Amino acid sequence: MKNKLEKLLDQLEDKIPFCRELNQEVSPANVGWHIEHSLLTLDEIINFLIQSNPNDYKWKFNFIRIVVLTMKKIPRGKAKSPKVVQPKENIDNNDLLMHISKTRYKIKELENLSADKYFEHPFFGKLRLRQTKIFLEIHTKHHLEIIEDIIK
Repeated sequence: MKNKLEKLLDQLEDKIPFCRELNQEVSPANVGWHIEHSLLTLDEIINFLIQSNPNDYKWKFNFIRIVVLTMKKIPRGKAKSPKVVQPKENIDNNDLLMHISKTRYKIKELENLSADKYFEHPFFGKLRLRQTKIFLEIHTKHHLEIIEDIIK
């Protein structure tokens, strides 16, 4: 049975045929950019989790983290993504299909990580594995909603 992230990845894959679609009223980026950004984000965060040292984790109160993880919503247009997860310019269907395959493998790696692994988010601070998975779901859904609005 597929987990939530795998199901969200299926939804991203279903949007690949629309990768060139653009609606400036919704986003300055096309559907392909949003798919690739979502994949890059998943890959980078999973890499961080794998390499994290649980001994370096220290909990800190973070109001923004509490709001986003509780509401399960990221407000649109409020943050700029880090360069490392900003896609290159010309993304085509084949690039996206290959990247989807790579990310499917990455998501499987989450199953073998210990619960005390963590990711350090630029706005939310340090998130343990469980919170990181929730964030990845919220982030991916956020971009799927933008994609849907572009395609409408």
